[in-house]
Amino acid sequence: MTRCSKLGVLDLGVVRGFTAAAGLCVLAGAAAAEDVPKNLVCSFTSGASWSYDAGVFHSKPPSPLSFSIEEIDLEQQKATLQTENGSTGGKLSVVRAINANHFIEIVNEGFMNLTTIYDKDAASGKHPAVHSRHFGILGQPVFSQYTGFCSDK
Repeated sequence: MTRCSKLGVLDLGVVRGFTAAAGLCVLAGAAAAEDVPKNLVCSFTSGASWSYDAGVFHSKPPSPLSFSIEEIDLEQQKATLQTENGSTGGKLSVVRAINANHFIEIVNEGFMNLTTIYDKDAASGKHPAVHSRHFGILGQPVFSQYTGFCSDK
C-alpha cells in the first residue's frame, strides 16, 4: 500500500465518523424544531426600520408589533397569520430548518414578510424570534427587522 492510499483510507474513516456525528446532530435538532405548538403568539419590541429617499437610507426605531401564528402544520408546511386586532393577515408558507422554522408571508402587493422562530429557550420558556418586513411605499424601499419572542398560545 502506498503512502497516498493509506492516507486515503484514514481520511475516509475520519469522514465517515464525522458524517455519522453530524447526522445525529441534525436529527436531534430537527426533532426539537418539530416540537413547535400549533399556535404561537409573538411580540416584537426591539428593532430598526429603514426607508430610502433621495438616494439615502434613513433609520428609525419601529413601533412594537404583535401577532399570532396559528394552525401551524409542519408536515404540510403551512400556517395562518392573525394580526393583533384579530383579522387574518394571510396564509404562511413554512420552511423548516435545524432548530428553527421560517414563516413566509407574501402580501397582495407582492412584498414579503419573514418570521423565524427558534427552539424554545429553556431559561425563559419562550421562543426567540426575528421578524423582517420588505415592502415599498410610493416606489421607495422600506424595510424593518424586529427581535422578540413567541410563546405557546
